[in-house]
Amino acid sequence: MKKKFLLLTLAIGALTVASLPVLQAQTQIAPQRIVITAKRFSYNPEEITLKKGQPVVLVLKSVDVAHGLRFRDLNVTVKVKAGGTAEVKFTPDKTGDFIAHCSVFCGSGHGSMSLKLHVVD
Repeated sequence: MKKKFLLLTLAIGALTVASLPVLQAQTQIAPQRIVITAKRFSYNPEEITLKKGQPVVLVLKSVDVAHGLRFRDLNVTVKVKAGGTAEVKFTPDKTGDFIAHCSVFCGSGHGSMSLKLHVVD
């Protein structure tokens, strides 16, 4: 009887240890997806708030001409063709306010096209 109990305890322990990597993989944070629509000469939304250390996928959509989005201070750049969609995955590693500018010349208002990103703890 004691042998059966010991074997049962060992088997349950082995199954528990074997399932730990699966449980850890399930608890990892899935990237947040944020869709940004670009059109001459603005982004929608105009401001985004993210958490430091949380992975994110920025999906950039163009409704007219080619556009880009570049956060120089975060080393994040994505470009999209006219009428297309592109995405970039990154994890913010510092807090603060960051300004992105269009990185593809899109016309006379190109220089005023910007998006504000707030990264918080």
